[in-house]
Amino acid sequence: MSLEIGFYGIAALLVLLLLRLPVALALIAVSFGGMAAMLGWSPAFGILSSTPYSFVASWTLSAVPMFLLMGFVAYHAGLTTGLFEAAKAVLRKVPGALAISSVFACSGFAAVCGSSLACAAAMGRIAIPEMVRAGYRPSFACGSIAAGGTIGALIPPSILMIVYGVFSETSVTQVFVGGVSLGIMTAIAYSIVILLMCWLRPDIVPRRPVDADNLSARTALLRIWPVLVLIALVFGGLFSGLFTATEAGAVGAAGAIAIAAVTGRLTWKALKASLIETLTTSASLFIIAIGAAMFTRFLGVSGLSNFISSTVSGADIGYLQLMLIVVLIYLVLGMFMEPFGALLVTLPVLLPIFETSDINLIWFGVVVVKLLEIGMITPPVGLNVFVIRSVASQHASVMEIFKGVTPFLLIDVVVVAIAILWPGLILFAPNLMN
Repeated sequence: MSLEIGFYGIAALLVLLLLRLPVALALIAVSFGGMAAMLGWSPAFGILSSTPYSFVASWTLSAVPMFLLMGFVAYHAGLTTGLFEAAKAVLRKVPGALAISSVFACSGFAAVCGSSLACAAAMGRIAIPEMVRAGYRPSFACGSIAAGGTIGALIPPSILMIVYGVFSETSVTQVFVGGVSLGIMTAIAYSIVILLMCWLRPDIVPRRPVDADNLSARTALLRIWPVLVLIALVFGGLFSGLFTATEAGAVGAAGAIAIAAVTGRLTWKALKASLIETLTTSASLFIIAIGAAMFTRFLGVSGLSNFISSTVSGADIGYLQLMLIVVLIYLVLGMFMEPFGALLVTLPVLLPIFETSDINLIWFGVVVVKLLEIGMITPPVGLNVFVIRSVASQHASVMEIFKGVTPFLLIDVVVVAIAILWPGLILFAPNLMN
């Protein structure tokens, strides 16, 4: 009977999500109703009252608001404004320099942000008008920024990776290190796409050199010293073992505030906006995570988790077949759900399968974040595309931006295939930490 309730619970969850009920409420409602049906009302209310505190009180999760605060302070205080100019000065002689510069500027912004939406919005305001003036086709200019923004969740500090590490009980630091490898691979792959477009379609991406306003690479790099110091502070301490990923969040937040104050950019308005956005974003993430924690308990009590993992093991599904199924699941979910919801809805079901199949959870965490970020530029609900539309509405329509994103979606499939076929490319650096 419990197994049957578990299946009914998953069906009810799918129906509620299709009805556009918020993910958090859908997870909590299904979990509470399922627990009440299996155990009675009193235990169900007990789980409902105890889970929020027991989950949110996790020490590791305290890194989430800290890294968010670091990113919001860096953004609102203007510490990241010179990233695009610096990348442009360094890459000015490379064909397609403006688009490639925007991709690498997104990578740099990601190192102090951890949000693909924030990356896309920040770089879109700066880079798209300049690319359009330089002769880039507006749809491709917008598409390159939307795609570049997805690197925001791959380069640490990644909020998605922190939440994944807590749920899978794996080392957040090791997932971070693996994310650096895949983030760099993604940036290189996007740059190759831009170079190919510049070579094959100069009507879309002009070949002429970039006018960097006589700004030398050295001068440009000096202008972004606050970001470089913040990255060195967080990454240096994190990867050297001086402090944990959780402590790195606090160090990064304090460092961002201190640097903003030293440079005279820490206004009351910037600090207030950073604190408010940190609180609202943390609250929205945590309530989804609480719902996912309840859903995990519901699946465990119903016995459905063990049933699914044993069924997959008994079916003798090979590694490539299993990964193909997982990739399709996340690509489909990414078309309709935001990343946190898709991640936390699927982890309770998939983690037992991967543990049974002896698949490295560090590697899977990096790959699943990449798959979720592909969903950020996949129609019909590619959130990065709509963010770019909001900051560049005069340049391209939503459909034109989706068209501009298409080459990057195709190369993303290649990057995921490489990660699946050669997992050592991601695990090399994390294995060095063991």
